[in-house]
Amino acid sequence: MAGNSKKVILAALVGNSLIAVTKFGASIMTGSSAMFSEGIHSLVDTGNQMLLLYGLKKSARKPDENFPFGYGKEIYFWSFLVAILIFAVGSGISIYEGIHALHDPQAITNPIVNYIVLGLAMIFEAGALYFAVVEFNKTRGARSVLQAIRTGKDPTFFVVLFEDSAAMLGLVIAFIGVWLAQATGNPIWDGIASISIGIILGLTALWLAIETKGLLIGEGAGPVLRKGIRDIVTQHEGVEKLNEILTLYMGPEFLLLNLSIEFRDDLDVVKLEALINKITREVKEKYPFIKRVFIEAETLTVSINPAKKT
Repeated sequence: MAGNSKKVILAALVGNSLIAVTKFGASIMTGSSAMFSEGIHSLVDTGNQMLLLYGLKKSARKPDENFPFGYGKEIYFWSFLVAILIFAVGSGISIYEGIHALHDPQAITNPIVNYIVLGLAMIFEAGALYFAVVEFNKTRGARSVLQAIRTGKDPTFFVVLFEDSAAMLGLVIAFIGVWLAQATGNPIWDGIASISIGIILGLTALWLAIETKGLLIGEGAGPVLRKGIRDIVTQHEGVEKLNEILTLYMGPEFLLLNLSIEFRDDLDVVKLEALINKITREVKEKYPFIKRVFIEAETLTVSINPAKKT
C-alpha cells in the first residue's frame, strides 16, 4: 500500500513541477492574473507532494521506546498540514491576486500563449489525475467514491485525488476567464477567474482537513470491521460475552485492537490462555492490518488476567 501511495505522489509531483514552470512563464509573458493563480496552485501542489513523500518516509520508521506502536500517524499529520497549506497559501494568494486584478485590471497580452500553456497543463494534469484515479479505485473496491474517502485510512490517496481534481477544475476556470477577457475586451473576467480558483482551493482544503482530522486525533474501526471481529470472538464456546471492542488506527496499515471478553467460569488458566491465543490468531489471519491485539480476560465472577498481551 505504501508503495502505491508513493507512486501516486511521485506522478503528481512530476506533473505539477512541469505545469508550475509553464504557468509562471505564461503569466510573465501575458500578464494574466488567472494564470498567475494557476501557477501558485501548481507550485503549492508540488510542495504538498514533497511533504507527503517526507511524511511517508517518516511514518515508515520502526517502533522504539518512545513510540512503541510506531510512527504511522506521521502521514496523518503531514496530510493535515497539506490541507492547511492549500488553504493558507494557494487559496489566499489566488483570492488576493484576483481582488488586486479587479481593482487594477490589466489587459492580457499574447493570449495565445495562455491557451497553449493551459492546453499542455490539462494534458499533464489529466495524466496525473488518471493515475491517481486508477490507484484510488484499486483501494476502494466495491465502495462508492464518497464511502472510500470517508472510510479510507490512507489519506495520501484522497489528498492527491482532491488536489488533481481541483487542479483540473481550476484549469477549466482559468481557460474560461482568459477567453472571456479576450472576447469581451474586459480584463475583469481574468480577476474573477483568479478568485474562483482561490475559492475552489479553499473548499478543497476544508474538505481535506475534515477528512484527515479524525485520523489525526484517533479514529477507530468502522461498523463492518467491528462486526467481523465480534463474529470471530463470539463463535467460540468458551466466550460468554464480548463486552467491548476498542480500536485505534496507528497508521494506514496498523490497527490496534483491545477486547474485553467475559469467559466461562469453568475454564482453567491453561484453557483460557489457549482460547485467547486462538482468538488472536484468527483475528490477525482475517485482518492482517490488525498488528497488535490486547485482550482483557474476565470470568463471570473474577478477573483472570486483566491485561493479557499477545
